[in-house]
Amino acid sequence: MIFEDLPTTPTSEELIDKAFSRAARAGKAKGGLEAQQSMLQTAANIISDNLENVVTAWPDFEYEDDVHPFYYELADAIVDVDKLRQSLSEVMWASRKAREIHEEYQPRLRKTDVDTARKHRKQAFARLADIVEQVDDHLLYINEARNDLRDLPDINPDEPTIVVAGYPNVGKSSFVNDVTSARGETASYPFTTKGIGVGHFEHEHIRYQLVDTPGLLDRPADERNEIENQAVSAIEHLADCMLVMVDPSGECGYPLESQLELRDSIAAQFETVPVLTIANKADRKEVWNEDLLEELAADYTMSVETGEDVETVLEAAIEAVDYEPELPFEADR
Repeated sequence: MIFEDLPTTPTSEELIDKAFSRAARAGKAKGGLEAQQSMLQTAANIISDNLENVVTAWPDFEYEDDVHPFYYELADAIVDVDKLRQSLSEVMWASRKAREIHEEYQPRLRKTDVDTARKHRKQAFARLADIVEQVDDHLLYINEARNDLRDLPDINPDEPTIVVAGYPNVGKSSFVNDVTSARGETASYPFTTKGIGVGHFEHEHIRYQLVDTPGLLDRPADERNEIENQAVSAIEHLADCMLVMVDPSGECGYPLESQLELRDSIAAQFETVPVLTIANKADRKEVWNEDLLEELAADYTMSVETGEDVETVLEAAIEAVDYEPELPFEADR
């Protein structure tokens, strides 16, 4: 995942202490004018390099090759990408400014006496410290963003993905766990009270990804907050097929009418994605009748509990995804 290896961002105080303590050690190893020159070069290099490393550790949000739209929208929902980019820009400015200060003062330390050189070096140090302190708030924000983003679940937006939606207790998590080779991994997004379920399975040597989104696609849009709705928008970039599960028996605790309204709102939002309505708990036929089935207009029925038609639903989802891997020779054309 693109954010998980982001390094800790130093505070301005930590960076200044690091630069000046290293500079002091460099100066002790030399004498006279050479000591002053070495101290300035060491301090300026450490400040400039560390600030530049803060920026280059992040992907470039302007390019889709660096940040998939799925992760871009998730990041924007959590940390405000425009503010983050502005902070990164300010830190890069400070990095360049540190080099300019070094280039401005270094010639002054060459053809003068030691006392004057020491005075110029101290002036340069004061300006370096001031530059770093100017971007302290930006460094703090970048580190906060790093902490918020690095623990996002590892979802691969390039894998064919089936998103499972529907009200709680309709069997979504059980379905994901049942059809994946291992029990679905669960990890929490910062904007959900429950963990996002992610599972994988292979079909004809292609790995498919199943995503269950409790806290997002298990209630109507008007009940979600702004961040949650933006997270749902991010999932639009991820989904190749939507399975909306409903429970006609009503045992989930939500009336069928409400479940179908949620299904319709999801279909409207994911209008460019195949949306299949799946009626679960088909084994409870004592609560089913022809009128109910007609009202439901389900594409498929199944029972996760008994396994009835689960594979049929999975095959239908695979067909709806219609994924064709790019062959190596095709990429070269």
